[in-house]
Amino acid sequence: MTLIIFLKQQRWPAVPMVLWMVCLQQGHAGGLPLNNQQLESNLPVITITASTDAANTLLGNADSASQGSVTRQQLANRPLLRPAEVLETVPGLIVTQHSGDGKANQYFLRGFNLDHGTDLATFVDGVPVNMPSHAHGQGYTDLNFVIPELIDFIQYRKGPYRAADGDFASAGTVRLQQLWQLDQNFAELTFGTDNYKRLLAAGSAEYAGGELLGALDVSGYDGPWQVKQDSQKQNLQLRYSRGTFNDGWSLALSHYQADWDSTDQVAKRAIDSNLIDRYGSLNASDGGNSQRTALTFNWAAQHDKRSQLLDVYALAYDLNLFSDFSYFLNDPVRGDQFEQYDKRYVLGGRYEQTFDQSLFNHDMQNTLGFSTRNDFIRDDGLFLTQQRQRYQTISNDRVTESSAALYAENAIKWTPYLRSTLGLRGDIYHFDVNANLPDNSGTRTDHKFSPKLGLVFGPFQNTEYYVNYGYGFHSNDARGTTIHVNPDTRDDGYLQSVDAVSPLVRTKGGELGLRTELLPDLHSTIALWQLESDSELVFVGDAGNTEASRPSRRRGIELTNYYQPSAEWQLDVDAAFSQARFTDDDPAGKHIADSIATTASLGLAYTPNRPWTAGLRMRYFGPRALLEDNSVRSRASTLFNAEAGYRFTPRLSGKLEVLNVFDQRANDIEYYYESCLASERATSSCDANSASRDGVLDRHVHPTEPREIRASVRMLF
Repeated sequence: MTLIIFLKQQRWPAVPMVLWMVCLQQGHAGGLPLNNQQLESNLPVITITASTDAANTLLGNADSASQGSVTRQQLANRPLLRPAEVLETVPGLIVTQHSGDGKANQYFLRGFNLDHGTDLATFVDGVPVNMPSHAHGQGYTDLNFVIPELIDFIQYRKGPYRAADGDFASAGTVRLQQLWQLDQNFAELTFGTDNYKRLLAAGSAEYAGGELLGALDVSGYDGPWQVKQDSQKQNLQLRYSRGTFNDGWSLALSHYQADWDSTDQVAKRAIDSNLIDRYGSLNASDGGNSQRTALTFNWAAQHDKRSQLLDVYALAYDLNLFSDFSYFLNDPVRGDQFEQYDKRYVLGGRYEQTFDQSLFNHDMQNTLGFSTRNDFIRDDGLFLTQQRQRYQTISNDRVTESSAALYAENAIKWTPYLRSTLGLRGDIYHFDVNANLPDNSGTRTDHKFSPKLGLVFGPFQNTEYYVNYGYGFHSNDARGTTIHVNPDTRDDGYLQSVDAVSPLVRTKGGELGLRTELLPDLHSTIALWQLESDSELVFVGDAGNTEASRPSRRRGIELTNYYQPSAEWQLDVDAAFSQARFTDDDPAGKHIADSIATTASLGLAYTPNRPWTAGLRMRYFGPRALLEDNSVRSRASTLFNAEAGYRFTPRLSGKLEVLNVFDQRANDIEYYYESCLASERATSSCDANSASRDGVLDRHVHPTEPREIRASVRMLF
């Protein structure tokens, strides 16, 4: 009865709930999938153990220093504030938030403020998560639909060095693979401070010669905000599978929906003057709702000297997002709130074949692949609103964006100490925009060829050396490729001519690295890298989207270490240092605003064969330039999260998470731009009748959440 009441409070429909409970009651007779199953033919998923045996190392398997994998065991004792923080297992990647929890997170990696996902290609079960030509931002990556407990492994690659990786993959690519079956069914209840509550239940069972898996995840959270977040999320997953990832197939249906109120970043002067407190809001009606329904088919086959892979997907997605970043700068009467509306259907897939062959008695592997994606965007809108009520349309366009790619990759082992990888990828994009302003309608087609090269020397005394070079690209918003006149009534240049942007923007990068296991039980990598882009995508605060900007160059160094002295203890330490600069001359300066410069992380896990387990995480997020002349910089932050678990009986266990252990008063995000508070409308900077009205420059911050404590109890069935 308690379970049913909880579900009803979460506004969860009865039919999916019943379907899941039927699946759970079927019991389980299957086993856990093998951890060495793989998504990519030359990157095995490896559980690092205390042994440095060849079966447990990336030496001889990896083709760059900045690639790796994370297993379910390494995720098990990692405390998470948000689902997308599983991406912080990628060394140097930071996940934050500048709005409500239902919105896509903010990502930082390799000198990039990736906004909500631009230049970081993300896949779940082979399905791309990035949304091109999105109403809020190019490459929008919302991972709130992911259930962290169902992730089997994560694979990551940094840089544009792999032929299989295309759009948005310049900074890196992350692939999440979810479980096809469970070792044991379970139900888990979690309660925490600020009215956090969550129910997670999952089970799998043999059915008709395969495995049927169901999972239900519902949660609610008010957060520390003065305006309660009232976040309500519901997530359902159903999957039927046969075989394994490498030799089998899976058909999965998932549905996610969320509603939330949000406290967006606020002007720091409003906090300093006590107009609001640290967790206060300047527009209580901000927030949104989102839905994502996906049908996914995955198939793979292994033969003696050939392997095949097929991913096919169809999804329906929509988002209503209400934001207010500048308050009364544009409209001193009704305020600056706007709505971004995105409603689309997506069809796509990928097919890949890999052949094991030989060339003059040298082992050789050839890979051929094809991928396609079609986004049918029925509404791509921007509206001016007051208290979530529309009163003016800026744009409301219909967009069809189609792409196709062919790629090939050749890998040869020339000697025991020299391997090479040579790849070529060709992409073609077609944009068809039907804008509400006819002058901005039109079609564009563009293509890019992207060669890739990698060399591996070694291993010499348990050390390998890597050289990588490759071309990549990111696509621009389709609407920007056909635009001719400015549609924004808020701008002085309304209806004036504007220049269209290039549909596809070239990037190119290079990397020198090494991977070593000289010391027992210590796995270390070092990577020196550089990435150039023909056009930068930057976040525009008062519009809430990204715009094409100047050419840029980024370079840096990354160090990662994983130490496992015994089966009970694991330690990882990572540090990344980056420099991001525009490469052209401009009086504004050369720094790229809000680009990450320094990150570091430390993780400690204790997993004995006893009732107790524990995990501790530290994350350092360094200062960043907020203006192009580097005259204003953000503050650094250091946060600690901790987790402890205890198994009371073979079927009953508990867990305690403490997030932001030391209650640090830091900021998740900082921007520097103009805004006008309600109390400033009579000043010369904000008076509607003033000739000098241009707003007040200030920091705009979204604070980290204070110490949060969450307690869970899990029952196995």
